[in-house]
Amino acid sequence: MKDNKFYSYMIMIIGILAVSTAAIFVKLATEVPPAMIANYRLLFATITLLPFLLIFKRRELVQLTKKDWLLIALAGISLCIYFILWFQSLHYTSVASSAIFIALQPILAFLATSLLFKERFSQGATISIIISIAGCFIIAWGDLKQSSTLFYGDILALLATFFITVYFLLGQKVRKHVSLLTYTTTAYLFGTIGAVLFNIVLRNDFFSYSTKEWGVFVSIAIVPTVIGLNLLNLALKRMRTSLFSTGIIFEPVAASLLAFIILHENISWWQWLGGMILIFGLLLFIASTRRKRKMKVTITP
Repeated sequence: MKDNKFYSYMIMIIGILAVSTAAIFVKLATEVPPAMIANYRLLFATITLLPFLLIFKRRELVQLTKKDWLLIALAGISLCIYFILWFQSLHYTSVASSAIFIALQPILAFLATSLLFKERFSQGATISIIISIAGCFIIAWGDLKQSSTLFYGDILALLATFFITVYFLLGQKVRKHVSLLTYTTTAYLFGTIGAVLFNIVLRNDFFSYSTKEWGVFVSIAIVPTVIGLNLLNLALKRMRTSLFSTGIIFEPVAASLLAFIILHENISWWQWLGGMILIFGLLLFIASTRRKRKMKVTITP
């Protein structure tokens, strides 16, 4: 039993580290348009997953309704926009700031579902949301005082969080009767189509990149997308949801540490302070909402 718990924890930790490498790979390809990085992340991830979909889920694929295809297409386009905005934000702000703003996604999803279904917020949820927003405000304020460029990157990351929230909300509806493999692969496919069209409009070059940059394209599709997300989904099946949700909150910390070690990005005092306040708010948010409803965990691609 203890060995099973140990392996579950290790799977989650390795999954978090793998997912956290996405921002690092983007930073290693500063000469590549963010939309092109998004294009190849989605394309190579789709190519990797498509054979498994056709072999194991062909019958389910045929049974998808027109409504399913529409929701999946919208989710894929939302994911595409999320990647473009998030990768663009990393050209202006630090990994730490960008990752922390993306971590707001569970709260945005909660606010959206509560407003749609006209549910009242509990006192604990309200306090946790205020605390989390305060943490983000401290980071944005510190970045703005340092540079308007950093603040612009923060705004892009916040906009990206809105679109990844849309992706997950659509996914929750489709996933009630569609497997994870079918949903993610088809959503990535539509996201790829959206990214290709967007790059054509911008007249971005699709092929003239260095060996290092092609390595980044493949790596960002395989390590955080295919390996990282699959490990986290495996860990989720082996662990209590509340425990898993608590662990996944520390993904921005992992991304910031990787950026410090690999990219030598310093973490400012306001990022430490705002980040700790945000994490505390998210932990309080999990504790206050898990009693009210069955907790649904979303893992950011």
